[in-house]
Amino acid sequence: MSAPGPAIPFGRDGSSRFLPALTLLMVFLAGLALAAVMDLERALARWDQSLTGTLTVELPAATGATDKSLDAALAVLHDAPGIKSATAIDRDATAKLVEPWLGTALSPADLELPRLIDVRLDVSAHADLAALRAKLAAAAPGATLDDHQLWLDSFARFARSAEITAIAILVLIGGVAVMSVAFATRTGLAVHRDTIELLHLMGARDAYVARQFERQALRLALIGGVAGLVLAAAALLALSQAANAVSLLGDSVTLLPPLHLRGWNWAVLAVLPIVAGLVAMATARITVLATLRRLP
Repeated sequence: MSAPGPAIPFGRDGSSRFLPALTLLMVFLAGLALAAVMDLERALARWDQSLTGTLTVELPAATGATDKSLDAALAVLHDAPGIKSATAIDRDATAKLVEPWLGTALSPADLELPRLIDVRLDVSAHADLAALRAKLAAAAPGATLDDHQLWLDSFARFARSAEITAIAILVLIGGVAVMSVAFATRTGLAVHRDTIELLHLMGARDAYVARQFERQALRLALIGGVAGLVLAAAALLALSQAANAVSLLGDSVTLLPPLHLRGWNWAVLAVLPIVAGLVAMATARITVLATLRRLP
């Protein structure tokens, strides 16, 4: 035996037909914003992990005393407490660091690049960076010590600002969705007022009528939400492919930042249609019960 259909003929209600399209758009935008938040968080954690426990010593650009300054700086670093290793980066490796911006037309000999020393800290010991900077300045005039904290702080501020903006967009999307479902539900109540009054005469309670609307809202929101999720996933994959395909100076500099979404990130995005359906269902129920209480 087939399950009984809804007591209210929603098929003749044109006002609710835009709800799947609206939910599609909301889930699509929410998926993009949420993916951006998760990718930014992962990028920040990756950069923080890769730079924690590292220092960079920069010596002035090539001069006649460059090698002596380099040897003096290395001697200071090797003798300093809390330093695990100190390795000079050769000119070819330094040139590769600026190759994405300058290209390969210039050779290392043509560039007056500073000499760099990659320093690894011993996490179990405490390195006095202030004293180390003073010793380096005395042994190799012009040497600078970069602990990457300024760069990390700037990147963290940018990432947090972008995350707050994306979260604000999610909240705005949710608010628009709630208002839209409420409007569609009130319109449906007006369209089916005669049927609802007949149900009341037959003994139906307000909760029964609310269940009819909330099931309809859930069904339509799930349809639109799944379609919006598919479009969001397609857009994210297309952006990821575009980031890998479009570049400047060969394959060195990408115009678009690559996306690095993991399995659990996709699982979070997959929940969006369910969340949209539950929000639509709850909104429809609250709207129906509140409206019916005000009716004579």
